[in-house]
Amino acid sequence: QVQLVESGGGSVQVGESLTLSCAAPVVTFAGYCMKWFRQVPGKEREGVATIDVYEDTTYAESVKGRFTVSRDNAKGILYLQMNALKPEDTAMYYCAAARNNYCSRSDYWGQGTQVTVSA
Repeated sequence: QVQLVESGGGSVQVGESLTLSCAAPVVTFAGYCMKWFRQVPGKEREGVATIDVYEDTTYAESVKGRFTVSRDNAKGILYLQMNALKPEDTAMYYCAAARNNYCSRSDYWGQGTQVTVSA
């Protein structure tokens, strides 16, 4: 089992920024497609951003232009830079990893980090 550990969540005001991190084992990190999801209680989990092993990225329409996903393979860390935060960005944010760059799967999950945006 691969352990993913998110950090960087917190409470901010509308328009402020946060950067989330997700630490994964360095040895295998470069081979994973990495993703960020978020979930609000009572709602379905939403895919936020994906970065594959070639560093191609995709974003949910709701975060395009505001969020940036990146990865540091040497450190085994996935990032999510979140700018111009809105109250609707409030959620628990999870990172996930897919083996062999199979981005349609999510083989491993972190425990989540809470982001709260107040008006």
